[in-house]
Amino acid sequence: MVSLRKVLMAKNFIDNLSEETRKGMLEKAEQGIWSSSAPYGYRNVMGPDGKRIIEVDEDVAPLISNLFEWYATGAHSLQEVAAKARSRGFVHRRAGTPIAVSQIHLILCNRIYTGEFLWKGKRYKGRHQPLVSLDLFERVQAVLDDRDKRKTRHCVHEFAFSTLLTCGHCGCALVGEIKKKRYVYYHCTGYRGKCPEPYVREEVLAEKFSELLGQLSFDTEVLTWLSEGLRQSHSDEQAEHTAAIARLQGEWDRLDARLHAMYVDKLDGRIDGAMFDKFSAEWRRQQDRCLDDIARHQTADRSYIADGIMLLEMARDAQQLFLGQEPMAKRRLLNFVVSNCTWQNGQLTAAFHQPFDLIAETTTRAPENLVRETGFDFEHTVWRPRQDSNLRPLA
Repeated sequence: MVSLRKVLMAKNFIDNLSEETRKGMLEKAEQGIWSSSAPYGYRNVMGPDGKRIIEVDEDVAPLISNLFEWYATGAHSLQEVAAKARSRGFVHRRAGTPIAVSQIHLILCNRIYTGEFLWKGKRYKGRHQPLVSLDLFERVQAVLDDRDKRKTRHCVHEFAFSTLLTCGHCGCALVGEIKKKRYVYYHCTGYRGKCPEPYVREEVLAEKFSELLGQLSFDTEVLTWLSEGLRQSHSDEQAEHTAAIARLQGEWDRLDARLHAMYVDKLDGRIDGAMFDKFSAEWRRQQDRCLDDIARHQTADRSYIADGIMLLEMARDAQQLFLGQEPMAKRRLLNFVVSNCTWQNGQLTAAFHQPFDLIAETTTRAPENLVRETGFDFEHTVWRPRQDSNLRPLA
């Protein structure tokens, strides 16, 4: 009987301890504190208020940001991203062994790198510094989701246009098949029933894709004009970001002065603690929004010119690059440039990814005589810099 009583008392103690622990972790989450082991790119430290928090690990954080940037392009598989990470010395924190592909996938799915985190199914705004923008995180999730949807059965042969094309009649995938041990044909899987779309040779598809990429072609002179246009627009954009940061910093300072004045009123007894807690919590949330917007302006298009010129050069040479590549390389190039590819009655329909859609539209609109005689029209609305849609107005 005594032993049973001790067991029950011990169980009750453990249950109470577990409940208190859960309450404490929930309270930390509501305060924006990540209460578990720090994910890659962060480390656990003791905060100024005596609570354990996470802070940026300067040795690993840049590589975490690179993982998101590499994968967001859609030009690299998880295996390729993992290989790039290993080549830069990314290893398991405890084992010291090269990082696994599965761990890379977990990192790319972890919202904590945006400054937010999930706890017990609920999203919280963290107090830690984000490593990637919310826009970049969402683009990575879109690539992951898109590849999950397009997964097909494993094939012995790797075909250039596998997973790229769907049938315009029924929406099923087009798959490759070798005929007479040398010719590659594509056909609809017929998953939804018999489909009228006939077989098509791989060479025919390659020609159609080449014509599509030809819409991005322009000469070196136009590339020079476009590059100059990027530099001009970048100067304007930098000025806009600087002015916006100044406005946001002024707003943050105004709120900080309010908090300080109200704290003095609380000490002097002019307001009670409940009122102080209510207004201070709201003003701190507004300050957090200001800091988020400042961070977005500070990190917006840091490599604007270099990346822009690189994309322009890639667009200009896309058709030539495509023609000289092996099947796998062709597929990677097309995944990066186009999407929503369908084949119906001998016709290819596809959409360009951004910013290649703008390049195709602009090269189509610009008359040849205007380009060669007067230069590219940098005031063209397609090329004008636009306000970041993710930036929120001040509260």
